[in-house]
Amino acid sequence: MTNFTHFNQQGRAKMVDITDKQESSRTAISQSSIIVNELIYKKITNHEFAKGDVLAVAQVAGIMAAKQTSSIIPMCHPLSLSGVDIQFNWKQNEDKWELIIQVEVKTKGSTGVEMEALTAAAVTSLTIYDMCKAVDKGMVIGPTFLVEKSGGKSGDYKREEM
Repeated sequence: MTNFTHFNQQGRAKMVDITDKQESSRTAISQSSIIVNELIYKKITNHEFAKGDVLAVAQVAGIMAAKQTSSIIPMCHPLSLSGVDIQFNWKQNEDKWELIIQVEVKTKGSTGVEMEALTAAAVTSLTIYDMCKAVDKGMVIGPTFLVEKSGGKSGDYKREEM
C-alpha cells in the first residue's frame, strides 16, 4: 500500500497530511469538451435559450465547482483559490460542433489544484448539457483531462499531445 498516499497502515482511507509540505504557487489547467449539433450551437451562440446565456451560466457553475471541490471529492483538502478562469473555443467537425472548455486554477498553498481544475471543467460541461438537453439529449461530454500543472514537490507536468 506504500504507493497510495490516501490509505493508512490498515489499508483504510485517509486524508493526506500536508502539514509539513512547503507552500508554493500552484497552477493547474484542465480541459473538457461537449459535442453538440448545429441547432444547439446556433442557439448558444445567438443567445436563444430561454434559460439564459448558456456559456455565462456554465462559467459561473464551473467557478463555483472549483471552490466546492473539497465538498464533493472526499480526500481533497479545502483550498483558498486565488484565481479560476474558464475559456471557451468552438471547433466544427462536419455537422457537429465541439465546445472546448479550458479551466485554469491557481492557489498559493501546500497542495495542488488539479482536482479543482478537473471538477470545474466537468461541471461546466454538465451545466451546458443541462441547459441544452431539451433541444437534444444526444450531446457527448468529454474527454476531461489535466493539460498541465506547475508547483509543488512533484514538479511540473505537461500533457503530451493527444
